[in-house]
Amino acid sequence: MWIIILSLLFIGLTLIIVELVFVPGTTVVGLLGLIFAIVGIVISYNQFGNEVGFYLLLAMLAATLGALFYSFRSGAWSRFSLKSSMDSKVNEGIMTAVHIGDEGITVSTLRPIGKAEFNNKTFEVKTAGNYVERGEKVKITQIESHQIVVEPINP
Repeated sequence: MWIIILSLLFIGLTLIIVELVFVPGTTVVGLLGLIFAIVGIVISYNQFGNEVGFYLLLAMLAATLGALFYSFRSGAWSRFSLKSSMDSKVNEGIMTAVHIGDEGITVSTLRPIGKAEFNNKTFEVKTAGNYVERGEKVKITQIESHQIVVEPINP
């Protein structure tokens, strides 16, 4: 019986730590960990009485706090954390490469966002809601806050 109780408590502790460190905010993993821990403690109360159940409850709380404190203090989780950041932007510097009225050709289907080529360079563009097939000619109608707005050119 001790193996079952200790296994439930260990699984509960592991899931609680995983919830707090790896997948915060989902609460599903943390709730499962809490359920495993509570079931283990309830079984210990039923099988061994109040005194053993209470000591096991205190031991579980101490183990949880100790494991969390040690794992954050030692930096054990730092190797799993993201250390790089992206500082690039979509269509950065487009104001100098294209101008309103420039004509180009779509590289992908615009639904309403896709890619088009202007002056031998590919840009992400959007339409005013129109569906434009790949390979059609388009003209730039607006350039606003790093977005190029195009419309199809009728043949």
